[in-house]
Amino acid sequence: MKQSSYVAFVGAPNSGKTTLYNCLTKSAHKTVNYPGSTVDYAKGKLAEEFGQSIELVDTPGTYSLFPKSRDEEVTCELLFKQSQSPSMVVVTVDVTQISRHLLMVQQLIESNFIVIVAVTMADQVDPNEIDIEPIRQTFGVPVVLVSSVTGLGLEKLAQTIIQRKDLLPSAVRPLTEWNSRKYEAILRQNKEVEDHVFLRGRKIKAYERTQQLDQFFLHPIFGPLVFFGLMFGLFASIFWLAAPFMDIVDGWFGFLAGWASSLAPEALWADFLGNGIFASMGSVLVFVPQIAILFLGISILEDSGYLARACSLIDKPLSKLGLNGRSFVPLLSGYACAIPAMMAARSMSSKREKFLTLFIIPLMSCSARLPVYALLLSFLFWNEPSYKPALGMVVIYITSLLVGSVAAAIGNRLLKVEETSFFIHELPYYRRPSLRMVLRRMFSKTWAYVMKAGPVVFVFAVLFWFATTFPNHQEQNEVVKLQTSYAAQVGKILEPMMQPMGGDWRTGTALVAAFTAREVFVSALALVFQIADEDEDSLQASLIEKMKTATNAKGDKLFTVASVAGLIVFFMIALQCMTTVGVAVKEFGNWKWPMVQLFTFTLVSYMLAVIVVQTLRLCGVA
Repeated sequence: MKQSSYVAFVGAPNSGKTTLYNCLTKSAHKTVNYPGSTVDYAKGKLAEEFGQSIELVDTPGTYSLFPKSRDEEVTCELLFKQSQSPSMVVVTVDVTQISRHLLMVQQLIESNFIVIVAVTMADQVDPNEIDIEPIRQTFGVPVVLVSSVTGLGLEKLAQTIIQRKDLLPSAVRPLTEWNSRKYEAILRQNKEVEDHVFLRGRKIKAYERTQQLDQFFLHPIFGPLVFFGLMFGLFASIFWLAAPFMDIVDGWFGFLAGWASSLAPEALWADFLGNGIFASMGSVLVFVPQIAILFLGISILEDSGYLARACSLIDKPLSKLGLNGRSFVPLLSGYACAIPAMMAARSMSSKREKFLTLFIIPLMSCSARLPVYALLLSFLFWNEPSYKPALGMVVIYITSLLVGSVAAAIGNRLLKVEETSFFIHELPYYRRPSLRMVLRRMFSKTWAYVMKAGPVVFVFAVLFWFATTFPNHQEQNEVVKLQTSYAAQVGKILEPMMQPMGGDWRTGTALVAAFTAREVFVSALALVFQIADEDEDSLQASLIEKMKTATNAKGDKLFTVASVAGLIVFFMIALQCMTTVGVAVKEFGNWKWPMVQLFTFTLVSYMLAVIVVQTLRLCGVA
């Protein structure tokens, strides 16, 4: 078998493999879909600062070369079944899990790979109290102690890769399954190696700390309380912590929109620049601070080691719904974006649990809904203490989880797949998150959201500005011009459907536009109400004032507590993201279930929204 010039990074989940890979490539990598599979791996180049450009491949995490799940199969196929195997393999061995992770080193050596061992998490130990020489002597391969947090050993590891890149390996060969006797013998050997690594029998400092913290975080009573407290804090902070930054962004775009409109008040181009571009873009980008805080919180939970504990805590309640702890990370990721959340479900070995997880992920309140929730909650609690909309945001997120739970329970009963599964995973030691890595991940994911939403909003702004301006663009009366526009003509066709929800043609048009992307609903309202023509510096304040005074054809207020509550319910359930539908087609492997999601979720959301609005009105809530 021919060896290629790339270097594969292989290691167990939570061994620091991907973080190390990111440090060596400086995050200059791309995600690649493995042929014939939905599982991804990453390809990148060794950063220029290390002297040479060598291709690196980060493989899915695996505990063994005897695969038990699809992501482990992909790693083995990359190593053995591709037309070209890697020229070298870097194996990550967590210094806190040496004896177990050295099993992979033994397997790769027996398969004739050129191996470099990277002993990771060096920041969890005192370098003066460990000696990695026993690993080198036992396996006869280079060993480098590294820390992605402090940067220890990164230069040495890069130079070791460069020095050995021209070695000619023997033909690699897949292993035959180890028998229990061989497995036990190698495990004993690795345990002896681990004992010699730690001088004077010192325990890892993270070990004692982890044991002490787990007594509290995994406690049957206090553990769930801490879990819900952290989730409450995360989703509440999305609102109140982001407020000052939102005000800055909002004021800046409000200034730009007003400035553009004032350049030539009668000119079509100035109206397009102010109302079409700056106002619509600002109405979405004002919520970027909230999205960044969400990504920041998830990254901190993951890097600290707590996210794995959350999976264990939530495993039992999820099992009642036909899911298990493996579903928690995809479902939590769904609060950021349904697309990577669905991809995160790829490694789930149980077809039943994977199906249920994919089915309910769109019900999680993703970051694209944040601009809508924030606008509607700000309307309900305008000029009131910030804890009220923050509490409302928490209620929305908890309710979305309950709705997803009900959907999973129903799906679990309807599915006719008899399958028994279990949840086993490794709990990493608690560690202090790297501020640099957490911030890098936050900025990367936030920028990805902006790049994803920005072009959609821009194209929509052009189309919707055209639809709200023409054909009667010369009309001086803005109300008449809007009511005779193409958008109004389409919206009035939908108005009979919107009236039971407490809406009219304007909310109907905005809801239809939101099916391209949920956050477009806000910019659609901004364009409908021509908010850039206002004198106020704040786009959000101007839009909310318009909403408060807007009336329908009968003269009744358009936006009330009841109608806004109905809109919130609709956005909580409706599948209004065509990109998510496209990804769902790929993950389900057919069009059937994505179409079921699209029509079922939308129909249920409409029916529940109507019920909420009409019930509140019957109870005397306007």
